[in-house]
Amino acid sequence: MLDITISPATVTILMLGILAVGIFSGFPLAFILAGVGFVFGILFMGDRIYGMAVAQIYKTMTNYVILAVPLFVFMGMMLGHSGVAEKLFGTMHLIMGGLRGGLSLATIFVATIFAACTGIIGASVTTMGILALPPMLKRGYNKSLACGTVCAGGTLGILIPPSIMIVIYGPMAAISVGQLFAGALIPGLILSGLYMTYILIRCWFRPQDGPPISLEERQAVSTRQKITQMFLQMIPPILLILAVLGTIFAGMATPTEAAGAGAFMATVMAVVYRRFSWKVLKGTTYETAKITGFIMLLVIGASIFVGVFGYLGGGKFATEVLSAVPGGKWASFAVMMFIVFVLGMLIEWIGSIFIVVPIFTPVAAALGFDPIWFAIAVMVMYQTGFLSPPNAHAIFYLKSVAPPEVKIGDIIRGVWPYIGLILVGLGIITLFPQLVLWLPSIIVG
Repeated sequence: MLDITISPATVTILMLGILAVGIFSGFPLAFILAGVGFVFGILFMGDRIYGMAVAQIYKTMTNYVILAVPLFVFMGMMLGHSGVAEKLFGTMHLIMGGLRGGLSLATIFVATIFAACTGIIGASVTTMGILALPPMLKRGYNKSLACGTVCAGGTLGILIPPSIMIVIYGPMAAISVGQLFAGALIPGLILSGLYMTYILIRCWFRPQDGPPISLEERQAVSTRQKITQMFLQMIPPILLILAVLGTIFAGMATPTEAAGAGAFMATVMAVVYRRFSWKVLKGTTYETAKITGFIMLLVIGASIFVGVFGYLGGGKFATEVLSAVPGGKWASFAVMMFIVFVLGMLIEWIGSIFIVVPIFTPVAAALGFDPIWFAIAVMVMYQTGFLSPPNAHAIFYLKSVAPPEVKIGDIIRGVWPYIGLILVGLGIITLFPQLVLWLPSIIVG
């Protein structure tokens, strides 16, 4: 080891500063994280960095809970091929289409159900973009409203369980994934309700933004037939939700076991709806391997960075600084949420979550915040990262499947009201923490 001494304050400034420069360089984040960690490890840890890196990789690859990640990814990708969302949207299209903004309401409703069946936003945003955006544009909906609705609804899947973000966050913060699933459910539904309320109010005052479908189209199917179709189309996703969340909440299965059951159920649904083929299976497996590999590479790179950062005292220094923010615990909370907001705008959530969780978790504990409530607050704030440029994955997923007349500016203008609604949702669970803590208190941990 080189004979160099460095203070925790200098470690924090240098490592985070170099990381920021690397982020703006456009180089893959996983390699930036691992590279910065290795350089500082070699300089100030010597040969111990190699043993620590191997230990971090082994710990990641042998984590039983993390095994749920590829299973949930497979479930989400297969569900996108199954046709479940397509049939449900077709029914809700007829039921809600007569209202002002009815197709946007139907989009949020179906996206919420779909979110409870898959934990990845790529499948949700692209599926809803293909299903919902063309009908809204065809009927003269405001482009920004239509695009913002699809993006916001599609991102609910990263919060409403089963969420991959929760699967990764839980082990890092030493919190039960099942408890976090329970804690995230009501906040996710609150965001969904806020989105629907915004659409109703906007289209009430500006009916031209979301005109109802024609009377002839509404009367083509009787009310009784619509309700019957809705209940029939709701059965498959309800069965999938029960197979995953029901077994977890009842203490019958671990998240990993439930993920396996969910992947199997999604495949069965694709078979039942006659959407299953070897081509679909091959494509789903390939996408699952690609997404999982990307996630695991980021996890390994981030774990090396955080391991070195903590070893050199950076984590302890950051904890002391955040705990001492003038204004008390809520000022510290506001600073942490702002950091999450900025990081969500700039880098992949997986990389940033590995940076903030080891630092913020002890700070939250020292300030007296409930660990489950604080974790859910962080994840609610991360919702903004999927909608906030330049990172904004939801925007780019939608642009890839949107009709040519939809410009990137239309999508960006459409997401800003929903970013504001996410902040409102964060305010609600801050004022009423039992909205997060009630369900975890009554389920098996």
